Amino acid sequence: MGVMLKVNDLHVYYGSIHAVKGVSFEVNEGEVVTLIGANGAGKSTVLNTVSGLLHPRAGSIEFEGTDLKGVPPHKILSRGLAQVPEGRHVFLQMTVEENLEMGAYTQPKSGIADGIADVYRRFPRLEERRKQTAGTLSGGEQQMLAMGRALMSKPKLLMLDEPSMGLSPLYVNEIFDIIQEINKDGVTVLLVEQNAKKALSISNKAYVLETGNIVLSGDAKELMNNERVKKAYLSE
Repeated sequence: MGVMLKVNDLHVYYGSIHAVKGVSFEVNEGEVVTLIGANGAGKSTVLNTVSGLLHPRAGSIEFEGTDLKGVPPHKILSRGLAQVPEGRHVFLQMTVEENLEMGAYTQPKSGIADGIADVYRRFPRLEERRKQTAGTLSGGEQQMLAMGRALMSKPKLLMLDEPSMGLSPLYVNEIFDIIQEINKDGVTVLLVEQNAKKALSISNKAYVLETGNIVLSGDAKELMNNERVKKAYLSE
């Protein structure tokens, strides 16, 4: 099980604000790794930098041993690194099926039908709503669509930014079950999530981010029992 993603001493600024301050972490092939932390800790900034949407001031990001410096987002996607953004960002005026087709733009046309069939196998509810516009779907269904659209690019590493945000408890459980299934099918997962208890329960490894720094890291189950983590992130 080799290192798939290696982030080393990453520094990211928004104007003069130093949002990410020397963050380093690794994601091994086949793992589910989670970044937990409060709002504004820098979690989404890290994901957006890995996927090429933001440019670091310093540090390096290696994916499968290749430096991603200067590689544009669509090229990063075609190498097998996909992101499901916070807030889902599906195309509201397009149908479910059209959204999925948009997710396959890095793939050969010949594989699109099979890709869509795979997504419908994993998300039967999307198949039922294939001709509906995405704007008519519930929040949970839109999250499924955003995940399905990302899977259309055949990712090796799937990055999920707050997948349970704003969802009912029923949908939260369903989304986490699906993340585990995706991982069992061979996709490595990097997860950013406010619901620390849920995230840690399905993860191999976790990193705790506070104000742009990693302050704790280790086995996810051990962190679940860490007093500092329990007090800050797991209290009901």
